[in-house]
Amino acid sequence: MIGKKYLAGLLFFICANTLTVSAQQTLTLKNAIQTAVNNYGTIKAKAQYAEASKVSVVQAKRDYLPNLNVSAQQDYGTINGQNGPLYGFGGLGVASSGVPLPNQNWNAAFGGLYLANVNWDFFAFGRAKEKIKTAQAVATRDNKDWQQEIFQQEVKVAAAYLNLLAAQKLTQSYQKNLNRADTFRRVVVTRVKNGLSAGVDSAQANAEVSGAKIALTRAIDFEQTESSQLAQLMGVPVQTFTLDTVFVSRVPAFPGDTSALNNHPLLQWYKSRIALSNEQMKYYRTLSYPAFSLISVLQTRGSGFEPTYNAQNLNAYTHNYWDGTKPTRTNYLVGIGVTWNLTQPLRISQQVKSQRMISKGLQDEYDLVNQQLLAQLQLSDTKITNALSNYNEVPVQVKAASDAYLQKSVLYNNGLTNLVDVTQALYTLIRAETDRDIAYSNVWQALLLKASAAGDFKLFENQL
Repeated sequence: MIGKKYLAGLLFFICANTLTVSAQQTLTLKNAIQTAVNNYGTIKAKAQYAEASKVSVVQAKRDYLPNLNVSAQQDYGTINGQNGPLYGFGGLGVASSGVPLPNQNWNAAFGGLYLANVNWDFFAFGRAKEKIKTAQAVATRDNKDWQQEIFQQEVKVAAAYLNLLAAQKLTQSYQKNLNRADTFRRVVVTRVKNGLSAGVDSAQANAEVSGAKIALTRAIDFEQTESSQLAQLMGVPVQTFTLDTVFVSRVPAFPGDTSALNNHPLLQWYKSRIALSNEQMKYYRTLSYPAFSLISVLQTRGSGFEPTYNAQNLNAYTHNYWDGTKPTRTNYLVGIGVTWNLTQPLRISQQVKSQRMISKGLQDEYDLVNQQLLAQLQLSDTKITNALSNYNEVPVQVKAASDAYLQKSVLYNNGLTNLVDVTQALYTLIRAETDRDIAYSNVWQALLLKASAAGDFKLFENQL
């Protein structure tokens, strides 16, 4: 019994340690991005739309194939005929045929009709070709939309990753700040008990500890918010992430010239929208022209009524099923026809005009986005300069603040200064450490902004 309990406990300990190691596995930025690309709903949806558009291209090509219809029917009924006009309104007229008789009779026999029909619009002034091109333009647009969505997601995940890493560093700094405040509080309380400091100092020290706790709670709340944002972008449950600290251990090498903005995924998508609109305009033009059709019909019929069936010989028919349904007469028809709605150009011209205006509107949207990306690219260079300047200045600030706090603490311990000076030095140190944590992240964020504006995520990814 003891052995089983020991074995069960050992297994539980091993499993618990395994889960802990798995949970603490470092999440690299590349893994985060790949997970987001695989899991994020919008990307998966647009991938399906792109595949659907590719299938539509195949459908558009097959629409040019001729229509081939076959039919067969076997009936039983009478064939009373009558001279006079007839209009089969709505296709509800009965196609019974026979000799006109002076009186109604109920002679009935079997009959059969077997039909094959080919109808092919073999020439319509490029209508089928333009329809295929339009379908291909739709497929290109949806594919570009998918690609730009992946690019946007890569940038969003990278930004969220850097924000979370900065939030975690801030939490660590505020935890250190709480530890410092608590340590100093104990020193103050000891001095107050020994009568070396005024009693108000202990109250102020307690207040500083409470303030440090509140600041730490806010930092933790901010970290949890950023962690939730990263989890949402990755399409995974909210959890605690252990991130790669490479972004706070070094700064990237910044590239000089970037690739042309024409290759930006977002601009490529806008271009594909313009191309699709132009193809639709060309396709609409073809609807104004006539369509030349090739038609072919092969028809076979059978009837239980004999050729001699007439008013003088009403018995020349049979109720035999096979005699009525077997084919006995065949006709064929081959021809070429043309169909042209002469008022169609009046309608299509306005549709073409409307589509031309849509193309101009899409071009205006393209120009606007291009202008915004150029401005963002220029801004990124400024951001890089400023971020590097702050990064180089932060170590000086942190060292000076640390030395000042240490000096004020020593002076206070020796009764040579008051608690206000120590508190002020502590605030300065907190601000310096916060600036340090943010400065590292801002350098990488500036590079990410440049990669986003240039439309080349490899500018950022190659630095990892």
